[in-house]
Amino acid sequence: MRLSQTLFGVDFQNPVLLAAGTCGFGEELQDTLDLDALGGIVTKSVTLEPRAGNPAPRLVEAGNAMLNSVGLANPGLERVCAEKLPWMKEHLSRIQVLLSVAGHTPEEYWRIVEGLESVGGFLGYELNLSCPNDTRLGGVPFALDPDALTRVVQGAQDLTDRPLLVKLAPNVPDIGPIAEAAEEAGANGITLVNTMPGLVIDIASGSATLGAGSGGLSGPALRAVGVHAVHRARAHTSIPLVGVGGVSAAEDAIQYLMAGASLVQIGTATFADPRTAQRVARDIARYGEKMGIEKIEDLIGTYQAEHRPVPVSEAR
Repeated sequence: MRLSQTLFGVDFQNPVLLAAGTCGFGEELQDTLDLDALGGIVTKSVTLEPRAGNPAPRLVEAGNAMLNSVGLANPGLERVCAEKLPWMKEHLSRIQVLLSVAGHTPEEYWRIVEGLESVGGFLGYELNLSCPNDTRLGGVPFALDPDALTRVVQGAQDLTDRPLLVKLAPNVPDIGPIAEAAEEAGANGITLVNTMPGLVIDIASGSATLGAGSGGLSGPALRAVGVHAVHRARAHTSIPLVGVGGVSAAEDAIQYLMAGASLVQIGTATFADPRTAQRVARDIARYGEKMGIEKIEDLIGTYQAEHRPVPVSEAR
């Protein structure tokens, strides 16, 4: 099966990307996996000023999931422009790079985009409007407020011709209308979903196991939520969707593709096995060959909600 496809005006050699916050800026994993074998990466979120992150511990197991409260630790806009972008230009020329951007106010997003534009050397942006560990000043994440989301996206759109992807939160009654609002605001793509707010309590001490208290839930427990979000967003939008949450095998990625995602991102699984993304891309191709699917586009969006499994009692 041909895995390459054209999205946002460029070619992705396969649909598998590394998710924001799990691969740094690529340099951190260059000796562990073949970055050139991927479709691309989404960098750690860039903030206006350097951030040291939240107090330790920052990661904890939560059943069939992981809870994190890293706090968007990153070197800040100035160092990213001076150090990280030049490295990525030199070493990541074969894959597509999206820069994750985060801020407390719309103006912070715009200043970061403006600063990154001055250097260039990457495909586009993923606007992190939904991190549960980093809300906007005086309110909930931008992704949970369509008016605030619209303001950030429209302002960023005025500063760049690069693709703008909006990363949405899963903790809403129906993500479809919010995805629609993102498209109407000018987003070129939507990433679904960010982590889900969660809390793990140490029953011996009565305290939270994370240093910051609550955090964001990721891993296999989030997969069904993410696949459903992609399905609902596809019903409301026509722009490319990127599925993320709980992908550790080709079967997981294929669910997202069938639900309507054109790309998938792998995050938590990379901590357990840094080469997961390479394996998933390879196994998607093997699935296509086994099923007689010629190209990746023939798999995307093939799920139909009216198709229901035959009950066991009827199958006998």
